[in-house]
Amino acid sequence: MSKRIFSLTVLFCLIGTVGFAQSNLLNAKTPGEIGKKTAAQDSLDNDNPLPYGYVGDRDVLFEKKVWEVIDLNQRINFPMYFPVEENLGPDRKPLYDVLVSAMREGKITEVYDDSYFTTKKTLKDIDASLSKIDTTDGGIDQMNSDIKAYKSGKKKISEEFINRTDIKAIDVTGYEIVGVWYFDKRQGELKYRLLGIAPVVPDVYTMGSENKEYIRIFWIYFPAARDVLHKAKAFNEKNTAAPITFDHLLNSRRFSGTVTKEDNVYGDRGISEYLKENAQMELLEAERVKEKIRNLEQDMWNY
Repeated sequence: MSKRIFSLTVLFCLIGTVGFAQSNLLNAKTPGEIGKKTAAQDSLDNDNPLPYGYVGDRDVLFEKKVWEVIDLNQRINFPMYFPVEENLGPDRKPLYDVLVSAMREGKITEVYDDSYFTTKKTLKDIDASLSKIDTTDGGIDQMNSDIKAYKSGKKKISEEFINRTDIKAIDVTGYEIVGVWYFDKRQGELKYRLLGIAPVVPDVYTMGSENKEYIRIFWIYFPAARDVLHKAKAFNEKNTAAPITFDHLLNSRRFSGTVTKEDNVYGDRGISEYLKENAQMELLEAERVKEKIRNLEQDMWNY
């Protein structure tokens, strides 16, 4: 009898887990209130990202900056990619949509053009790289029929003659990240601090062509985006009642990444620059960089 009661208890727990899959589901009076919380509910939650502790320069015995690429074709990285559909509710968004929406709403402002965070990019510059508008031959003929009227803005080309191409979440192939491994002598352990993240997307002007190019349109300084990423949830396949925040997912390194370069005397050249056209050797070199960092920690305890 006790086994039967235990089995029923587990079953009811699993059924209850599904009910917590969406934010504010049990408190919503209408479907429109699902995923939306009042100010009073937010104050009760009191959910903020775990702040980084202060690390003094004298407490860092050594550090190594590394760049990695997160391939979204790998299953472990699927929480960053899915869902690519747009009708699963406000709580279910891919990482790309979270970043782009926050930039357009002004919640993420520390956006730069490279991983060294020296030159900031404006939203206008980013939008120009995320979409492309082409006019078909029919639209050109329509404009040529009355050039003066179309140039002055009195007439507009029909929408049927305009092709718009946008970069969407489904087009993202991966993410490039940059971070620092450092040894904290106060706590006596090797730690990792993520500094920046950039989605790898096809160049909108090469989409549809045979020679498609992949670029990093923008780099986001990660510490400045933690509040936004902490509020956005990634799907937890094992327990939908406990979704993982993107901030937690990235900080705890719950992903698979491949090292593409490390800071070095040759101007931080990448692995592919000195091991050209040899994918196997590039992967072995990436593992060598990881092993070198791990050995630095191990050597601290050898006397």
